[in-house]
Amino acid sequence: GFQIVDKLWKQSEANPTDELHWGELFEPSDFFISYPHYLSLCIVGPTQSDAQAWAGFVESRLRKLVSDMLGRSLPLSKIQLWPKKFEFFIADKAALVTAAQRRNCITYFVGFQVDLLRMRGKQLNIELQMHNFRDWELSRFQPLVPGMDVLAKCFKVKELPKVVFEGIYDGGKLVAMKKRRHIRDADPKRQERKRLAKLQVLKAKMAEIQRKKEESNKDKSSEESGDKKRKIEETDGESERDAKLIKTETDATAQGDVKDEPAENQDEEEQEEADLLANAIDVIQSEELTREEAEAERAKLLEGGFQAEDEDYVYEGDDDADYIGRDAARVGTMNEPTPATENKTTADKRSLPLEKEEAEILRKVGYTVVSDDDVAVLGSNVILPWRKPSSNDGNSKSGDANQMKNIRIKFRTKFDIVELDTNGNVIDKGDDDFMPSLKWTGRRGGFEFKLGERGVGYYRTGKKVVVPSNTAY
Repeated sequence: GFQIVDKLWKQSEANPTDELHWGELFEPSDFFISYPHYLSLCIVGPTQSDAQAWAGFVESRLRKLVSDMLGRSLPLSKIQLWPKKFEFFIADKAALVTAAQRRNCITYFVGFQVDLLRMRGKQLNIELQMHNFRDWELSRFQPLVPGMDVLAKCFKVKELPKVVFEGIYDGGKLVAMKKRRHIRDADPKRQERKRLAKLQVLKAKMAEIQRKKEESNKDKSSEESGDKKRKIEETDGESERDAKLIKTETDATAQGDVKDEPAENQDEEEQEEADLLANAIDVIQSEELTREEAEAERAKLLEGGFQAEDEDYVYEGDDDADYIGRDAARVGTMNEPTPATENKTTADKRSLPLEKEEAEILRKVGYTVVSDDDVAVLGSNVILPWRKPSSNDGNSKSGDANQMKNIRIKFRTKFDIVELDTNGNVIDKGDDDFMPSLKWTGRRGGFEFKLGERGVGYYRTGKKVVVPSNTAY
């Protein structure tokens, strides 16, 4: 209304002769389509007389509920009370009320808009504010008869009952929702958001088209390079065929040399066998054997007897044939006499299987290898670091090694420890500027007792109230 009157006044100041249109001022209000959320306050009483007295008292206190308790303590950007009452019972279906209370009741509506920048979480809880409103304001009514109460319920704009639109819009709720949609679409902020969203979609489509063009260009370039590679391969194939023809001609001329190769391989094998026999004769002579024993050892060598003496060696397939270290060690040690003082418990390298050799190498490096036959428990002879005696204390006894050191855990981040009430809300414990107290407990220097943004209690005089960040609404 103020905006309409202000506009008409400016129009009359600019052109005093123009006719003013006052009909816009008397048009129905758009209260029930201007807010996304609404709160219904149903005032009920046991009898008609009690309900009239009770409703008059509650109406005089609605200003404190809307402007002080709800408007200041909740993250709301706008809140408004509709001054007209509805003589209908509009409350939660699960409310425990009698038939007399349903008859003797009136309902008021409050529209509000949530400030998303200040909102914490996704739910807005008004139970604390309604509880304080009953205890601090409504409890002053005398006599307070059982059955007098105020029932609150939240609605979205689309969930409002049809009765609130009757008498305001000719078509009722359907026409009101169409008008709301028209007003919402005409909002310049909403149009700007739509334009930016559409622009983002177009940019994404252009980026996708550009990416597809680049991929197609890459495919074309790869096809062209593939054609060039095929041409180069064809020329290389022709040169390879010419080289094969030349090679076959040279191989045909050198067939005589190839036939002589088997004879050369036979001569090399015979030479190796002769060296082995000479090596065996030297071993026999070094051990001063008799002629008969030497002949017997030579017969064993020819029959493979020396290889049979290594009973621990087991042939495991073609893999052992490639293992040169075992055979080389066997042949190279035939000329060396075995020392008499050798420890018999130490396993000979020639007689160890491949797995034991690897275990022995790991032990030499420093690793601990435990077989299935070992019964020792790993780590039983190791003293844990915190059980070792302190190196700085020269007088430490052996018994101090069993004493554990005091360990302290320090957190880099400080955590606030809060206490929750039965409804799950954080309880404000107070600080240097605020001391919570439900009732007056006496005068305190530098503080004043009042109901503020942090509830009822003693607030420091002359200092701005700051709500802690760990305190929920």
